[in-house]
Amino acid sequence: MNPRSRRLRPAALVLVGVALAACSTSVAGTASLGTGVPTAGTSASASGSAPAGSGAPSTATGTAVVPAGLERFYEQDLDWGSCASLAVSDETKFYRAPSLQCADLTVPLSYDDPDGQTITLKVLRKPATDQANRIGSVVVNPGGPGASGVEIAGVYGSYGLAKDINAQLDFVGFDPRGVGASTPEIRCQTDAERDATRATTVRTRTPDEVQAADALTQQFAQGCAALSGPADGIDGAAFLGSVGTANVAKDMDVLRAALGDRQLTYIGWSYGTSIGTEYARQFPENVRAMILDGAVDPNEDPAASAVGQSEGFQQAFDDFAASCVEQGQCPLGQDADGATAAYQALVRPLLDKPLPLADGRVLTFSDATTGTFSALYSEAGWPTLTKALTALAAGDGTELMASADSYLGRDAQGHYNNLQDAFVAIGCIDGSRTVDPAQAQQIAEKVAAAAPFLASGDPPVAVKDACDYWAAPPVPLQPVASVPGLPQVLVISTTHDPATPYQAGVNLASTLDARLLTVDGTNHTAYLGTGNDCADQIGNDYLLNLTLPADDATC
Repeated sequence: MNPRSRRLRPAALVLVGVALAACSTSVAGTASLGTGVPTAGTSASASGSAPAGSGAPSTATGTAVVPAGLERFYEQDLDWGSCASLAVSDETKFYRAPSLQCADLTVPLSYDDPDGQTITLKVLRKPATDQANRIGSVVVNPGGPGASGVEIAGVYGSYGLAKDINAQLDFVGFDPRGVGASTPEIRCQTDAERDATRATTVRTRTPDEVQAADALTQQFAQGCAALSGPADGIDGAAFLGSVGTANVAKDMDVLRAALGDRQLTYIGWSYGTSIGTEYARQFPENVRAMILDGAVDPNEDPAASAVGQSEGFQQAFDDFAASCVEQGQCPLGQDADGATAAYQALVRPLLDKPLPLADGRVLTFSDATTGTFSALYSEAGWPTLTKALTALAAGDGTELMASADSYLGRDAQGHYNNLQDAFVAIGCIDGSRTVDPAQAQQIAEKVAAAAPFLASGDPPVAVKDACDYWAAPPVPLQPVASVPGLPQVLVISTTHDPATPYQAGVNLASTLDARLLTVDGTNHTAYLGTGNDCADQIGNDYLLNLTLPADDATC
């Protein structure tokens, strides 16, 4: 799976990992960043309608303003050391690279109470290799919400995947509050509980089945409050209420100052574009350069976004099917027009009889569809998907389960990272929870119709999601009309991006008065790591020299 991702909900339930049979849509989740879309309405104190802090600006680092009351955070020195302690498995051995440096950044739990409790964000950097011509730092976020910026910076830094910009820019990633190696961490289930949840096939054909799905979701939400924060001496509800994108943008400005940069240079992929947009809204004059790739439109209607993402994955499935048929010996048959029906014939039997696996687990319908759309994020995943579906047709679900495990963050030892938990938590804070049940039912039906390959055959039903039971109230992001004082930044949008449809990038570029780069292809994001030399060259030239591409540029 592309590590830079805007998450698609397995079977559309916010409770990620529930083996939900129906193609259903949650009431609260349709307006949450669980779907990757911020919504309107907020309280000024928590959302950051003004720079963080309680009073007028007081001091500055270079020409960047330090909000009053936050001086001790902005002026902190990062104590850089080895990242080896993060290398807990073979999959994370790259952290042992001596070129990587790690540190902890301290930020307030609440920017309304900077003298109160604090939390810690993990930061990783790969220093610029050409120190004589060093420009500063470039901070990156891979999306999610809930993906680890430390991990992607570690991978890119240790393997030299961003060597052109890393010559003059320190390559820096951080784990947003609650994410990855930051503390406290957002955690909603134990590993055993997550495995058990995934093995449970939830149906929505009857009121009793819907009630059972709601009860499982309520249990998940209660687990989030119980497991997130208390072990670190922080109230779970207070912590869960602090993890929204508006606070992450404030944290990133503290990081900018701690790195010694007068202005921020930033790459945000997928949901990372939401962080970048919110940072630009709060701190426009602190921006040097910003690439927003695989954009989330901050003003898009949440229902339209949910439908658009489903349409995007159906388009990706159709593109995959056409390629599969063309290659020959395709497990979906010889006619691309019949691929959806052929795929359903493979996975729907799992509703009644999950497929036993060698490790003692079972492949459910939900895990099968999760493993499928995980491979649809990029054309590079198509050969693996073909192989996995061929094996499934022969009665072997091992490879499709491996794809689902990768998406859901389960490693070879059976331990889950907290990406999916953070995905839910951040969405519950960033989104509204005021969707009319009748409207939610209409959305469920539209989402199901938009992605028929994912449909189980059960009637689409609007079920509750974790946000309905959340321990903290939402703090929806503010809409963005324009951003005075923001330099022209670069938005990249891919024509057949399944997770963040092309038009969202067009809309964001218009909102920010940014330069738009169009990339032709069926991939989620384009800059760095996807093999698109055209997009890489344009992005590199912009970050290093502030040279933007021509209007209507295409790769």
